[in-house]
Amino acid sequence: MFVDRAVITIKAGDGGNGAVSFRREKAVPKGGPDGGNGGDGGDVILQAEGGMSTLYDFKHQPRWEARNGDNGGGKQCSGLRGEDLILRLPPGTILFNEETGDMLHDLKEGERVVIAKGGRGGWGNEHYKRSDNQTPQHAEHGLPGQEFRVRLELKLIAEVGLVGLPNAGKSTMLAALTKATPKIANYPFTTLSPQLGVCEVGPSRRMVIADIPGLIEGASAGAGLGHDFLRHIERTKVLVHLLDVEADNQQSPAENYATIRAELKGYSELLADKPELVVVSKLDLLPDEKARERAVKAVAKELGLRYGKEIIGVSAASRTNLKELVEHIWKMLHPKQYEDAGWKASEVGPGA
Repeated sequence: MFVDRAVITIKAGDGGNGAVSFRREKAVPKGGPDGGNGGDGGDVILQAEGGMSTLYDFKHQPRWEARNGDNGGGKQCSGLRGEDLILRLPPGTILFNEETGDMLHDLKEGERVVIAKGGRGGWGNEHYKRSDNQTPQHAEHGLPGQEFRVRLELKLIAEVGLVGLPNAGKSTMLAALTKATPKIANYPFTTLSPQLGVCEVGPSRRMVIADIPGLIEGASAGAGLGHDFLRHIERTKVLVHLLDVEADNQQSPAENYATIRAELKGYSELLADKPELVVVSKLDLLPDEKARERAVKAVAKELGLRYGKEIIGVSAASRTNLKELVEHIWKMLHPKQYEDAGWKASEVGPGA
């Protein structure tokens, strides 16, 4: 199950108490203090796990604690350090202090970081012996480990976000460009959670694509499924906006485009300002190549976009123009690399 938010309490281990003890041996009538120190408490450590894509494990377990340090003992025996607690989280998880709202950390791929420090162990009475205090009768208590409530929010890490109305063909497109296997059906809202796929552009080129559940009018205000997942495209560098050439909502592609653009802007101005490629999808529904070209050019003219530059037409079902689409996206992601290497759409891409 896909879960992208959870609130938990994390608690680092408490330090163990120091011991009050005195040396007692035969023929040693005046043995001195030998109380050992308490062990330090374990830390709470965040570790990014590349294979994870959900916070499901944290949704139903509200408290996570590291081990306390052991108490010190006699004969200067120090307590063992408490075992660390390692929280394995998906890359892209952001931690917020639930009480203050402050962001604590944004977990990156391969990162490992201590988020809560364990308490220091207390000194045993052996630590306090002095020439003027040869029999100290006290030891130090261990210090408590850090504890606070945190809110976990997952923002998938993808370079490209597929957006559009329900049933615009996003899942079919993801399946055509990557090895992902999203649910595909001829009805809206088949995608109930964001899906990720890796597009192999060439031997040394790849990009991560996210299919975001279909947006509807009012999504930025909480309507439909899209509002819960809009944040997952905040990290993307490029938006690919799919427009069904023959949408089943009786609206023109240009009208559907305006609907989604309004929702993106309503959610975040920064999101709306991301580089965007408009893709007219499902061209296989039209009878011939001339009809397909006319349809895409008509949408381009209505939206004021340059045909072949800011808007292109494709069919994921028949794999029409997928090579050109992939190269276009790659060029938007890496314009300098594209120019330096001189790659061409005819050389590599899906189905090459």
